[in-house]
Amino acid sequence: MMKASPAARSWIAAGVRYELLTRVLPALRHDMVGPVSVMRMGVLMLKRQVEAPQIDSQACNERVALIDAQLAELLDGVRLLRNWELADTDEGIARSELVQMCVALLRPAFSLQDVQLEMDAALEQPTSDTEERFPRAAALRYLLLCGLNYLHDACTDECTIRIEPQGRSGLLLRTMPGVVEGGHDGMPESAVVHCAPRRLAIDAVALQNLADDLGYEVQVDGEEWVRISLIER
Repeated sequence: MMKASPAARSWIAAGVRYELLTRVLPALRHDMVGPVSVMRMGVLMLKRQVEAPQIDSQACNERVALIDAQLAELLDGVRLLRNWELADTDEGIARSELVQMCVALLRPAFSLQDVQLEMDAALEQPTSDTEERFPRAAALRYLLLCGLNYLHDACTDECTIRIEPQGRSGLLLRTMPGVVEGGHDGMPESAVVHCAPRRLAIDAVALQNLADDLGYEVQVDGEEWVRISLIER
C-alpha cells in the first residue's frame, strides 16, 4: 500500500484550509454586507434631504459622517481578508485575541447545530499590550478553527465546546454534554450557510495533516478533547 508523500499531505492540508475558509465565509461576508446596507440607506436619505426645498445642512453632514464611518468599516473588512494568507511574517497574535476571533466566526453557525462555544474567563478579557504574541497568526487561526470544527463534526447530540488556556502557549478544547444558555445567537439562520456533509466532515486525520503541514503539535483524545500548541515544532 502506498503512503502519502509530503506533497500529497500538503495537498490534503490545502483542502482542509479550503473547507475551513468555506465554513467561515458566511460570517466574513455578513460582516462586510452589513456596512453596505447601512450605506445604501444613508445615501437614499441623503438624496432626499438634498432634493428637499430647504436643505438641512446639519442632517446632511450627519448622513455623510455615517456613510464615511461605514465605508471605513467595510475597508477594514476587506483588508482583513489578507489575514487568511499564510504569510511568512506578520505581527503575530495574542492567545486571547486568537480565541475571541475564531469564536466570533464560528459561534453563529455552530449554535444553529446546537453546538455552543464557551471560553474560559481568562480568554474573554481584552487583549493587553503585555500579552505574549505568537507569530504566524494565519496559521494559528486555521489550526484553531480546524480543532473546533473537528469537535463540532464529532458531536452527535447537543454539546458545548469549551476553550481553556494550557500553560503559557497552549489551548485545550474539550466537549461537554448539553448546551450553554443563549443558543442560536448571532446571525439569523437565513444568513448562515453552514452545511458540513459527513463526507466532508473534518476528522482526526484531516486535523493532524493540517497541523503537520503548518508545523504545529496537536494531541487528540477521541472526540473528547484537542490540545493545541501555539509554538512551532
